[in-house]
Amino acid sequence: MTGANSFSVSGYGPEQARWTRLFARDSLARRLDWPILLSALALSMIGAALVYSATRNRTEINKGDPYYFLLRHLLNTGIGVALMIATVWLGHRALRNAVPVLYGVSVLGVLLVLTPLGATINGSRNWIVVGGLSLQPSEFVKVTIILGMAMLLAARVDAGDKMYPDHRTVLQSLGLAAVPIMIVLLMPDLGTVLVLLTIVLGVLLASGASNRWVFGLLTTGVVGCVAIWQLHILDEYQINRFAAFANPSLDPAGVGYNTNQARIAIGSGGLTGAGLFHGSQTTGQFVPEQQTDFVFTVAGEELGFAGAGLIIVLLGVVLWRACRIARETTDLYGTIVAAGIVAWFAFQSFENIGMTLGIMPVTGLPLPFVSYGGSAMFAVWGAVGLLQSIRVQRPMSA
Repeated sequence: MTGANSFSVSGYGPEQARWTRLFARDSLARRLDWPILLSALALSMIGAALVYSATRNRTEINKGDPYYFLLRHLLNTGIGVALMIATVWLGHRALRNAVPVLYGVSVLGVLLVLTPLGATINGSRNWIVVGGLSLQPSEFVKVTIILGMAMLLAARVDAGDKMYPDHRTVLQSLGLAAVPIMIVLLMPDLGTVLVLLTIVLGVLLASGASNRWVFGLLTTGVVGCVAIWQLHILDEYQINRFAAFANPSLDPAGVGYNTNQARIAIGSGGLTGAGLFHGSQTTGQFVPEQQTDFVFTVAGEELGFAGAGLIIVLLGVVLWRACRIARETTDLYGTIVAAGIVAWFAFQSFENIGMTLGIMPVTGLPLPFVSYGGSAMFAVWGAVGLLQSIRVQRPMSA
């Protein structure tokens, strides 16, 4: 007996055969990094609950619909997951050929922010608003800088011509990154600039470039910060944020209001929190921008140390698995891309959580996967797609 009937005779039916093929050693399901995927999904779902708690009573922004931000957060997550699937399907190596186009589009996007299409939100002109849709192009610059620098730095190494990137290649990659960074600085969006600089540093470290470039970049960064401060390039609201960070008791009803209220909210949560949707600071709307920049305060107040700690653990799992992908891939291009994503996620998570705890200045960076925001959600899930693609396309022996 042959064909499908043979399975029934042996006790191994067609449905079982399909599942066996699905989870075979060389199948896509087995090659995917499930800890990253499940952790990112868990963070996005926790974020949905926190966003709903922060906005359900905010009639001035939710248009009278308590589920407005919740549904949009879930929609953004769904679109992000779709982008991840598309990225895995295309493959990071195929996207390597499209890097010049992606880079050009992202640079054009941040340039458009400086035109009449740009909109200023919370003192920073980093949005494009067309009709009822808003887009933050600087979020996608994070991805394209990683891909662009990786393409340049790994080209001759992966081809076998060089052991490490030479000085000319490193200089070209830094020039590629400098263009969008300077445009973002003009917006001004200092928080995103810090993320981009961290990405550049992480990419250089992973590429095997000479340590002189790393030390030179760090020195240039310090000199640049001093120059920006001395030349009064920063806007007044940015200077006030640094002043409030340096002196938390400074003007608690003014420039220090955000950080003071954030610490009060997190401190009141205790070990297990006041309970989801029962936080007095959140319900009373004392913390500004609680669905975006300060979403971690909702976790601290309503879920307590246990819930806030769970978010940190899940972010740690994402970073741990991403580091493992970077270490195990067999091509330098994949290593650099994964390392750039690690640098991005690590710094942005530390900065966002740190500013709510008062150990970092307020910069307006969202918490990856958790904060409300379409552009940020699309970018981080696209990055997860790149990580999955690197893992999926590596040889099984790696």
